[in-house]
Amino acid sequence: MPQYRILDATVIRAMSAPSRSLTRCAAGFHSVPDLLAKQTQVIYNLACKNWLSWVGRSMFEAVAFWREARATSQSLGKIALVLLGLLMVGPQTASAESNWTLDPSASVLTYQSVKKNTIVETNKIRNISGTLSSTGDAKIIFDLNSVDTGVDLRNVRMRFLFFETFTYPTAEVTAKVNPAAFADLATKRRVKTVLPFRLSLHGVEKELEASVIVTMINDTQVSVASEAPVAVRVEDYGLLPNIAKLQEAANVTNIVPTASVSFDFVFAVEGSKPATIQTVSAGAIGPISTDAAKANFSDEECQNRFAVLSRTGAIYFRPASARLDAKSRPLLTEVEGVVGKCPTLKVQVSGYTDSDGSSEANKLLSERRAQAVMDALVVDGVPRDQISAAGYGEERPVAANDTPKNKALNRRIEFSTSKLAN
Repeated sequence: MPQYRILDATVIRAMSAPSRSLTRCAAGFHSVPDLLAKQTQVIYNLACKNWLSWVGRSMFEAVAFWREARATSQSLGKIALVLLGLLMVGPQTASAESNWTLDPSASVLTYQSVKKNTIVETNKIRNISGTLSSTGDAKIIFDLNSVDTGVDLRNVRMRFLFFETFTYPTAEVTAKVNPAAFADLATKRRVKTVLPFRLSLHGVEKELEASVIVTMINDTQVSVASEAPVAVRVEDYGLLPNIAKLQEAANVTNIVPTASVSFDFVFAVEGSKPATIQTVSAGAIGPISTDAAKANFSDEECQNRFAVLSRTGAIYFRPASARLDAKSRPLLTEVEGVVGKCPTLKVQVSGYTDSDGSSEANKLLSERRAQAVMDALVVDGVPRDQISAAGYGEERPVAANDTPKNKALNRRIEFSTSKLAN
């Protein structure tokens, strides 16, 4: 990889005079093109006697030396500016004109939630990607299917009941960073600032801001970390009803509807080889395999997914009809994917209604709705011998039929499993 050199004022003055030979001060270099063509990085001292190696030094050390030389020298002329420019955009070091890519193996996002008023839980989003352009456009994408609570059943609840990843699989942060705000990062190595950003989550976009600490890890890596947690109100993103679903599924109370989000994003210069960064605990951050990467689920994983999918309430029908609404498509696609990774299990689709109307009519409607879901899944590729349908009408209510909300809970489709006969 090409390297560039820093030369003192004596050599610069010699270079500024085309008719003057450089042989006396720099043996072997007889012209500016010849000098620039040599791919070694050195400092020529003021006495024109020694070449001092600069290999392995950072851009910032080089610039510091250059400034010191300027303080004791005459005008450096146009050639000096050319050389300094070459140094600043040299392929060995990061510059303001570089594009940056987020390093997922070194980056982490955590969020804390509180349940039962006092119990704090800390979860992570493990699969993160992002870019920061030379013009200051930043984008970070979070794979919500990579939520990590440490327990598979809780992971599935967060994915399907809270984030509803079958419809909203990712969240996205965008920001406009002013490069001038970090002009002295090279010398300070650490800068604090307030960074406005836009969070897109669950189909809603909101403007927020974070107090961040930007740290120059080395010439090719920068860390952008939260100085204090960012409060994200779930109500702002239409997620308040999903808090209720979590409470019912986990049988917990008083989940605080605000999450405290912390992060440390490490960006590397595009094209550079990131250095290894020591983390507090190995395996605590970085990408993980999601359901999409698994060939098959264990029986327990299958049961977890069907039990939680049954609580989403995301299969919709026309009023008093067995005709599926198009809004059901995302969840049906998710169910089809789970069935395909549970080849040893048979899935039963069960339909239920509220208590309005006669019990006979309700049972017939529930049977037709369950059959409609089954038929849609078969069309999607589920083997007919791996799925069945049944309707139970207003039997087995999950709530009293005394309010519109409770009646809506009773109008549902559930999925259960049993071992597939050989």
